[in-house]
Amino acid sequence: MEGQIRTLLISTFPKPHVDSLLRHFVAMTQEFGKGEWEHSIGKAGKFVEATLKAVAISAGKAPPTGRAFKVDGVINTLGQLLDGSFDDGIRLTIPRAARFIYDIASNRGARHDPDKISPNEMDAIVSVSNCSWILAEMIRISQKGATDMEEAGRLVAALTERKYPFVEDVDGRLYFHIRKKTGTDVALLALARRYPKRLAKRDLIETVKRNGFKKANARMAVQRILRLTDNDGNDQLRLLMSGLKEADRIMQERDLT
Repeated sequence: MEGQIRTLLISTFPKPHVDSLLRHFVAMTQEFGKGEWEHSIGKAGKFVEATLKAVAISAGKAPPTGRAFKVDGVINTLGQLLDGSFDDGIRLTIPRAARFIYDIASNRGARHDPDKISPNEMDAIVSVSNCSWILAEMIRISQKGATDMEEAGRLVAALTERKYPFVEDVDGRLYFHIRKKTGTDVALLALARRYPKRLAKRDLIETVKRNGFKKANARMAVQRILRLTDNDGNDQLRLLMSGLKEADRIMQERDLT
């Protein structure tokens, strides 16, 4: 789908910035899927920067480069475009959505109060949702007058669907929401989630059991992946590079990236 979106966008927006914003968008959704809220929010901020550069250049208002680039400055410039000369998505809605996301990204982690609920998960959810909307709006703008609007509409619908993380952490207890998952999948993903910290072998077995496997099957699954781990001698496990590579393969095959 990424390649299809790229093809649609570069008909209107500059290719280098399209490539950049898509790269950040994919990274954002990957981090979101892993439950890495702050990392996901950070990538959303990068997505906004690349998007505003693409939109501004398409409107003939190339922004400053390097340290001179300021998100607020680009947003204000786009808002001053003549009404009727440009799509309202270029002038108003994309910049406003971008400002909202960027405000969140610029303050990620700063609003955390240990005595209150952390806002990071909520911020990540709304950031991913709004970034998806922005990308869908860019597709709509770039495909005005195109004949294949059905395909563009399908991509927009896919982007604006609500996204859920594939891993859920409940007080340190991990649940993996994956179709057709195996015990070894769960064991590897749990260790990858923990990396670079170690996880006790007995706790890993309990994690596999918690995800729908009988104790004997959980023990067997953990036994099968021991060759991909380092054991410190006290049954505290950490994935080796080969194990991390295998965990990445599982995520790609299960379409979790």
